[in-house]
Amino acid sequence: MLRIRLSRRGKKKAPFYRIVATDIRTKRSGAPLEEIGTYNPKTKELKIDKSKAEHWIKKGAQPTETIQTLLKK
Repeated sequence: MLRIRLSRRGKKKAPFYRIVATDIRTKRSGAPLEEIGTYNPKTKELKIDKSKAEHWIKKGAQPTETIQTLLKK
């Protein structure tokens, strides 16, 4: 089963996330199938390639609740 979720990067107390399409069984920071975008919660900066996100959703990837709210923005 595929999932679109956040992959944490960055230093301690300075999170930075990549939005990735990955298998549900991989670790949070494991190898993704494809990187879709980035999200910086400190500056609220969000960059998403909507065509890639739609492509993975059509293939059956389920976005997490956090990703759903980010996609609505």
